[in-house]
Amino acid sequence: MAKNIMIQGTMSNAGKSLLVAGLCRVFKQDGYRVAPFKSQNMALNSFITAAGGEMGRAQVVQAEAAGIAPDVRMNPILLKPTTDVGSQVIVNGVAQGNMHAMEYYRHKREYVPAILEAYNSLAAENDIIVIEGAGSPAEINLKSEDIVNMGMAELVDAPVLLVGDIDRGGVFAQLYGTVALLEENERKRIKGTVVNKFRGDRSILEPGIVQLEELCGVPVAGVVPYIHVDIDDEDSLSERFRGGNERKAIDVAVIRLPRISNFTDMNVLETYENVSLRYVDRTEELHEPDMIILPGTKSTIADLMWLRQSGLEAAICQHASRGCLIFGICGGYQMLGSKVSDPDQVEAAGVTEITGMGLLDMETVFFGDKVTHQTSGTFAQVEGELSGLSGMDYVGYEIHMGRSGSEQPLVSRENVYGSYIHGIFDAPGIADTVMKALCRKKGLDESVIHSFDREAYRQEQYDILAAAVREGLDMDYVYKVLNREV
Repeated sequence: MAKNIMIQGTMSNAGKSLLVAGLCRVFKQDGYRVAPFKSQNMALNSFITAAGGEMGRAQVVQAEAAGIAPDVRMNPILLKPTTDVGSQVIVNGVAQGNMHAMEYYRHKREYVPAILEAYNSLAAENDIIVIEGAGSPAEINLKSEDIVNMGMAELVDAPVLLVGDIDRGGVFAQLYGTVALLEENERKRIKGTVVNKFRGDRSILEPGIVQLEELCGVPVAGVVPYIHVDIDDEDSLSERFRGGNERKAIDVAVIRLPRISNFTDMNVLETYENVSLRYVDRTEELHEPDMIILPGTKSTIADLMWLRQSGLEAAICQHASRGCLIFGICGGYQMLGSKVSDPDQVEAAGVTEITGMGLLDMETVFFGDKVTHQTSGTFAQVEGELSGLSGMDYVGYEIHMGRSGSEQPLVSRENVYGSYIHGIFDAPGIADTVMKALCRKKGLDESVIHSFDREAYRQEQYDILAAAVREGLDMDYVYKVLNREV
């Protein structure tokens, strides 16, 4: 069975996911077979494996860093929020239906066998498992039913490194306060603390580090710098949403829907030097973009109502009438049609039917069974300004409860396009073709955008991450923790 090590954090967004990805890359570089694991993830960014199972995007990134194919065993429980108090529950890649938060809390210990089956199966195939916690292990109101932090560490006898986020301030209080709130048997599992997202001169930290080690009774296993890498991140905490409002030669506006999902679909567009990708949720932020993207959402009807109430629907329709390129993906694609129906309340939005934006000639009906599969093929004849996509190969995956009556991978009408394919811009040449079409439309030379090898770029980012993790962590000590020498 594999050796294991667990990364827990003092809070959400302490940097656990990225550190796990970095450690996976480091262990891979050191010659080990390594896999990530997170027993329970709550995220709207998900992925469909080759076998058709659904899992959290963070574990997909970690698997890529480890150089292995994503597998639902790496994330046996995925919660996709549908409302403020409820989520769709996905177990080992298969949707089990929606569940109220309190109902799930009462029953989640029943998922332990599924968690252990997934973990043990992975452990039998690898040398090292890097486990990620969720939120904080010191949520004292939730600890009794914990299956993702110290509860998970206990199930598989994992040593823990506790990570704090210095960028938010108060890192010493975060780390010591978390340790102080743990039970004695839980404290014994913590073999070191990590100061994450540090900017500046480490020597300034030294007095605090010495005192922190005395207070917590364990070493500070590393001070990891603030890492600037282009790697997929998670949900609404993403720094991408806090980007500037600068508009470059080609300006792309993504509508930041309240329940936005799979916004990683747009990440490839950020890599172009002269393309701005802005997330907007107010009409005054829209300005005059060259392209508007309606992204995926976990609740098409609720977010369409928000779009209407905010005035953004009317603004988008005005831009469409003036020739702006409109592109909808999954839930965003459904919104572009003439009608969205949910007779069985699959989305639990309280509405059984709503008029769509009317920019595409199709209707969507929601059903109880979920479409989850990878997809690939060749675009047939594409009309309009994206006609250059005709005959090009695409790859991606689909995750949706609605059916919209068209089997085409890309549906279009004049300057409006829609697709169910997540990752539609990722295949070689697709994003280039879209950006070049926008250049021609504006009378710009196509050389203002620069083609690149997306896969080589992604692997380079993982190597940059691994180098930063090696620099920040005491890897000799990490290996001692892994080998149970401390």
